[in-house]
Amino acid sequence: MPKKTTEIQGPQALGPLTWLVGEWEGNVGVDLSYHNKDDETSKTGYFERFRFHPIPTQVNGQQELEGLKYENTAWRHGEEAMNPFHDEVGYMLWDKTNGQVMRVVVFGRGIAILAGGSAKPHDCRVDFKATPGDANYGILQNQYLSQRAELVGFNGAFWLNDDGTFSYDQTLELKLAAIGGKVMKHTDRNTLHLVKRYHPSVENISTCLWAPSGEAKTPHSCGVLVEQETSLASRISELLRISQRSAGLSQAARVP
Repeated sequence: MPKKTTEIQGPQALGPLTWLVGEWEGNVGVDLSYHNKDDETSKTGYFERFRFHPIPTQVNGQQELEGLKYENTAWRHGEEAMNPFHDEVGYMLWDKTNGQVMRVVVFGRGIAILAGGSAKPHDCRVDFKATPGDANYGILQNQYLSQRAELVGFNGAFWLNDDGTFSYDQTLELKLAAIGGKVMKHTDRNTLHLVKRYHPSVENISTCLWAPSGEAKTPHSCGVLVEQETSLASRISELLRISQRSAGLSQAARVP
C-alpha cells in the first residue's frame, strides 16, 4: 500500500519539525488586519517565503533541544518587486523529553514571542500558544504598541498536508486604541510548497523522503525537484562529453 506524504520515516532528531527543513514558497496568503491609513479592517493577499535550517543541539543543563533557525518574508500581491510588508526571524525548537515544541518569534515591528505547545515525535501538526505575562510562553512588545495596539494573545499551527504542501494559520489578538480599545483578531494563513531541500548528496538527486511511494509525483511534491535535478545532471554530463569530444578532435587536427 502506498505511503502517505505525511507518514514520517526513519530516525528524526527533529521530531515533529523534521518535515519543515528546506525552503518553501506560497502565493495564496491571506492577511486579515486593521489598516490605520484606511481606518478599516480588510483582507490582503500575499506571496511569502520560509527558510528552515537545522541548528546544533542546544543544551540547558539536563535539557537538550533540537531545532531549526528560520526566516520568513512576505510581499503583498502586486508589490513583489518592492519592499516586503512582513519580515520575521526565529527558531523552531523540539524538547523530546518533555514533549514540547516551541516557536521563538521576533517581528521587525518590535515584538518578541515565545510560543509553545505539546507534541509527539511523529506529529505532522504542531500548535503554539503564548500569553503576555505567562511564565513559560509569553509575549514582549515595544512601548508604543503596548499603548496603541497591545498584543494580548497569540496562537498558531503548522501542518503538513497529504500532497506534500505546508499550511499554517495564526491569530494575533490586538487591543486597538484606534477602535476604542476593542480586541480584534489579526489572522494570517497560507499554503506553501517546497522549492529547495537540504541534502548532503553531491548531486542532490536522491529520492525525496516525503514523496508518496509508488504514486505519481504531484506538482507540489519534492519528487518534481528530484526529477528536475536529475534532468539537469544529465544535461551537464552530456555537455561535458561533447566538450571532451571537441577537445579531442581539436588536438588531433594539430598533429602534423
